[in-house]
Amino acid sequence: MLQSAIPFTRKDFGDDFLWGVTISAFQNEGAHDLDGKGASIWDTFSRRKGKIRDKTHAQVACDFYNRYTQDILLAKMLGFNVFRFSLSWARIIPGGTGAVNQAGIDFYHRVIDACLELGLEPYVTLYHWDLPQALENKGGWCHRGVVFAFENYVRVCAKAFGNKVKNWIILNEPFGFTALGYMLGVHAPGKIGMSWFLPAVHHAVMAQAEGGRVIREEVAGANIGTALSCSQVIPFTNNEKDLQAARKADALFNRLFLEPSLGMGYPVDDFPLLKRIERRYALWRDWDKLAFDFDFIGVQNYFPLVVKYNAFMPVVNISEVKPRARNVPTTALGWEINGNGLYEVLKQFAAYDGVKKLIVTEGGAAFPDLRAEDGSIHDTDRIQYFSEYLEGVLKAKKEGIPVDGYFAWTLTDNFEWAEGYRARFGLVHIDFETQHRTIKSSGYWFRELLNLTT
Repeated sequence: MLQSAIPFTRKDFGDDFLWGVTISAFQNEGAHDLDGKGASIWDTFSRRKGKIRDKTHAQVACDFYNRYTQDILLAKMLGFNVFRFSLSWARIIPGGTGAVNQAGIDFYHRVIDACLELGLEPYVTLYHWDLPQALENKGGWCHRGVVFAFENYVRVCAKAFGNKVKNWIILNEPFGFTALGYMLGVHAPGKIGMSWFLPAVHHAVMAQAEGGRVIREEVAGANIGTALSCSQVIPFTNNEKDLQAARKADALFNRLFLEPSLGMGYPVDDFPLLKRIERRYALWRDWDKLAFDFDFIGVQNYFPLVVKYNAFMPVVNISEVKPRARNVPTTALGWEINGNGLYEVLKQFAAYDGVKKLIVTEGGAAFPDLRAEDGSIHDTDRIQYFSEYLEGVLKAKKEGIPVDGYFAWTLTDNFEWAEGYRARFGLVHIDFETQHRTIKSSGYWFRELLNLTT
């Protein structure tokens, strides 16, 4: 039925290529205060007037807490061999530090066991944006105590699950949660300004490395990565000011968390403002703690960025040239669709000597899904999106770039942060009133691709 829409086969990517789907705790689980779970910054932020576009919350979300077996079965049905999910820090340690909630530990054991019983490899993300509110009350990512709290949390998780889980992702998109939450204020906890952003960046970089060291110490044979958002950065023109703006944007969007992990420090040459971290927020002994030898880097690319110099933009002097102004194809969120951008960032990241392996740990698109009279959902735009982006991955593989997997975002429609439920990324549609699941055409497209052997 969908053969004509698939320009490659599973075999083209190699027998060892990982095919996965990704979800996150806050966006999917619901059960926001069940069985001893504490509040996270997103529980708090979602209650603030005007912060969520459709005025919803994630108290129930996809009800994954109760329906995890059904959703993991769906992932298996669609042909995937990896199930990536995150742990809720506030479900495991409700106060951020201190007492461990055994009910939370037990829940994740059930999820892990369900994956293993079905032959799905669990990839566990330790932090996907849902900091315990109790830690935010003490300063959150702006307070260096969060690094020690995170180290303790990771150790609890490693000891609890390390005999079953070998694949670990330390942080999910640290630039995303620091910039959106501590500089622009559009995500939790809603803080605005560089005086929040810069210490949050430094402590997240430290936590990224410390978390990796804890997993290495506690889990024999662990495969450890971290998942970084990234975009191909393109100058609007070739004049020197636009080229400089592009270098500055690249330092922020692509290099800010990668280069310290590789022992290169912060990219201060192209973004001098980062020198404030050393002057104001770091201790001299911190510099020995920023690097960690990751087994893989997770690449999370959705769109390229075209930027230009803007003297009126405070601090950064950069502005984006929006996709719609350039008349290029976009998703429902206005993000440019460009599979070559994924190819370019894979090539850029692979060029670093310390990067051993890459996995695309997220990729996907929001479109306005329309249900046909027979109840089916033919999301042909999403199929075209995945086809184009996977062609970018295949091009990289054929050139010898060590990209070893692609994880689709996301299995089911979910709570898409500040967008609420209006932005649907899922391969499976959810009616949030009934919790009924309907596989979309894109889900069947993946099933056909992943079952093809020739």
